[in-house]
Amino acid sequence: MRFVWAVLAFVLAAVLIGTGIAQRTIFLGPKDVAAELTVKAPQTYTVIDSAVLRAHPGEQTLVAHGDGTIFVAQARTADLEAWLSDASYNRITLAKDGTTTAKVVEPTVTGDGAENAQRNPAGSDLWLDSFTDKNSLIDRMQVPDGVSVLVASDGKAEAPTDVVLKWPLDTATPWAGPLMVAGGILLLVGLVLYVLAIRHSRRGRGPRRKAPPPLPVTEPIDVADRAAIDAGPEAAAPSDGETPSETDPASSNQDGAVRERRAASPKRRRALLLLPAVGVTAALLSGCTPDIWPHSATTPTPTPTETQAVEAGQQAPAVTEAQAARILESISGTLADADKNMDAAKAETRLEGAALEARKTAYAVRKSVADFALPAKIPADKVKILVPQAYDSWPRTVLMLVEHGSDDKVAPLIMMMTQPDPWSDYKISSVAEMQASAKLPNMAPAWLGAKLTPPDSPFLVAAPDELAAEFANVIDQGDKSEFYDKFDKSALAFAKAVQDSRATVLQALKDKGADTTSSLAFAATAGAGAPVSMSSIDSGAIVSVTVDDSQTIKPTSADASIKNVDTNGTVVNAPAKALTGVDESKTGFVSVYGMQLFFAVPAQGSEAKITLLAASQQLQSVTEIK
Repeated sequence: MRFVWAVLAFVLAAVLIGTGIAQRTIFLGPKDVAAELTVKAPQTYTVIDSAVLRAHPGEQTLVAHGDGTIFVAQARTADLEAWLSDASYNRITLAKDGTTTAKVVEPTVTGDGAENAQRNPAGSDLWLDSFTDKNSLIDRMQVPDGVSVLVASDGKAEAPTDVVLKWPLDTATPWAGPLMVAGGILLLVGLVLYVLAIRHSRRGRGPRRKAPPPLPVTEPIDVADRAAIDAGPEAAAPSDGETPSETDPASSNQDGAVRERRAASPKRRRALLLLPAVGVTAALLSGCTPDIWPHSATTPTPTPTETQAVEAGQQAPAVTEAQAARILESISGTLADADKNMDAAKAETRLEGAALEARKTAYAVRKSVADFALPAKIPADKVKILVPQAYDSWPRTVLMLVEHGSDDKVAPLIMMMTQPDPWSDYKISSVAEMQASAKLPNMAPAWLGAKLTPPDSPFLVAAPDELAAEFANVIDQGDKSEFYDKFDKSALAFAKAVQDSRATVLQALKDKGADTTSSLAFAATAGAGAPVSMSSIDSGAIVSVTVDDSQTIKPTSADASIKNVDTNGTVVNAPAKALTGVDESKTGFVSVYGMQLFFAVPAQGSEAKITLLAASQQLQSVTEIK
């Protein structure tokens, strides 16, 4: 019966192991589902709609083949439509029956015609993510709802037409592992039963001994006793031809060794029989993946609830955090190259307004004055705070606070940048160094975005379009200004520093004795740049403004002149000489120092004062008075 149970265990083991292996091989099925995206009339651009990308659950894999450059970008569907609004393109959508269809979309706005139709999509700030490769490209992505994909080449050649989308299928076989393990256990059990059955069978047969010889004919007791007595002691000794008895030591030793070998042989055989079973089980379990084991249901980890609620009709933030980091890296690299080569044209691709004028002036002076300081370097290390405008149209504005890596000795920079239209890159309009004691007000998180405060907003203690003029008045008049009490200590300290700088220049003029032949006047005015105001959670705002501090020097007599180079040929005013190109002037010069300022402006009715968050001051221009 033991043999029957052993055979039954072997059969069950084979069935279980075979079923587990079959689930991972012949019954496994395809690993993914694919859709070939075909177009009838190739165009420069192809847009894969969000619904197509999300037609199946899981990660999307896009495989494109073509000749030359292949470019793939992810962007919000509305942004893609805006970027392509002046060009024709193929759009692949999902039909009701689950199939894909492609149609050509014609331009909806008037642009530059063929020039726009050949626009290179690489490097645009509009993309959430992008990839470029030659001849073939594989892009694995997790595209959320509302995000589409652009497939193109270099903006001149036709977009690749050999495009396939793939989605993974669930190929998990949670019972394959348990079945193979159970089969391995039954195999071991069967081998043990088999060994026990053999052992029991051998014990049942046992060694067969010869039957004893027939008993002699019985005799009367007295006759038998008498015969034994007559035989004497010699009858007990063995004859010469008899085999030694078991009392012979040599014979005993040989028999013991044979018994020991026979006793050891069954154990070794059982061990050898167990080795294949262990090997088979190990082979079955090697290379196992989590897909062959059942997964217990886990309770999802709770995530913190966002404290800022999304209002009805809330528009999307201008950029994501990853997008902002990529834009910052591009800006930093462009400006680093511009600074190295003193290339104002390249700087203009990423700067505008006061930020651009400060760099252009610095480049012009730096060509003549090697040690003239350039404006602060834009780091690409870390975006500490990001506040994008929540706006679906253009222009779009983004506020960023950027740190210089782990260097605590260099002040972080706060900047405003704007994208005027879908086809343009973001440009920094204002950038300044954070004050040591400054702390930003509570701003909306990056995933939500904030709204811009109107320039003439009556809901702040100072309207954004009046803030620059009010602070300029404080700089000029100090504590006599009617706006003096609106500003906090940090703002007033900065205004006092400007006043002290003016006093130093006046004193230097007196020390040279030039105050009798020339006059020096100062005036602070609101800059030409429009203020930019980003609202905070507490109904206040961060407002970026520019203030121009003008320094006008004129001769006071007809025979006097303002010299940039003295009679010995020594340059006494290198920036003025570099920017105007004249050695002296009978009419004088006007030097303008631009201040880029960021204020935290509280809401109307608040007892808080206007706080200076960041400030920078650079020479903007030097002109000769005509």
